[in-house]
Amino acid sequence: MQAKRTKTTPDEDAFLDEAHGDFVGWRQPEQRLREALAKDELQLYVQPIMALPENRFAMAEVLVRLREEEAMLLPPGEFLPTFEHYGMMPELDRWVVSRIAQRVARHGQGAFRRYSINVSEQTLKQADMPGFLLQTLEKLKVRADALCFEIDESDMLARLAAAARFAAAVRSLGCKVAVDGFGRRATSFAPLKTLRADYIKVDGAITRNILRSDNALNKLQTILRVGKALNAGIVAEFVEQADILDRLRQLGVGYAQGFGIARPAPIEELPKGG
Repeated sequence: MQAKRTKTTPDEDAFLDEAHGDFVGWRQPEQRLREALAKDELQLYVQPIMALPENRFAMAEVLVRLREEEAMLLPPGEFLPTFEHYGMMPELDRWVVSRIAQRVARHGQGAFRRYSINVSEQTLKQADMPGFLLQTLEKLKVRADALCFEIDESDMLARLAAAARFAAAVRSLGCKVAVDGFGRRATSFAPLKTLRADYIKVDGAITRNILRSDNALNKLQTILRVGKALNAGIVAEFVEQADILDRLRQLGVGYAQGFGIARPAPIEELPKGG
């Protein structure tokens, strides 16, 4: 029989927060994150996504690093769980949207047709996020199709109704929607139809194995057929080898992303303007 869960007391909550601070190395983690947002101590990186038929960069996925002491940059895995722990992912997502929109307003889209921004499960459940997005785009006079929002496959499966509402809302503004890491867990393509995804990003475990696994190759070919039926672009993730890239071209995959294409780089290093 499953044990019944009980609510924690305020003293227990305080103890757990203190333990969390010790665990992540910050005495006041929530305050540290709010300070990072307020003082712009986060840094945007981008990883280009190549359009294979044209052999040129088409999009860029937006990534985040956190500046710490001695100019050290923490990768997402070091601080995103703490944002999640304190329910602050919507604040982080809004910060990213604002900074990307500001960059596009100042410098244009540059070499990329659009920027792809990861959106958290916490943000999917916030009804006012599309309103914030519309206000930001109108204020800065940025085209909505300059932005694409990536919904992770696990969040899509766990929160399909919320993901579908979010996707419909941002697509109504003119933004694009992608499903990230598809094929990791999904056994049905129905959620893709529900979301009306513009892009399907194939999980790296499939991409990395297409040359040595018939199962991985069959999965990719099936995703390609579904993508064509749904009018969705297919992005192969974690492309690291030239022979895999060649095979992706042969199969008719539209886009590729990974260290074999380009590594993430600070957004400030991108050329300004066209």
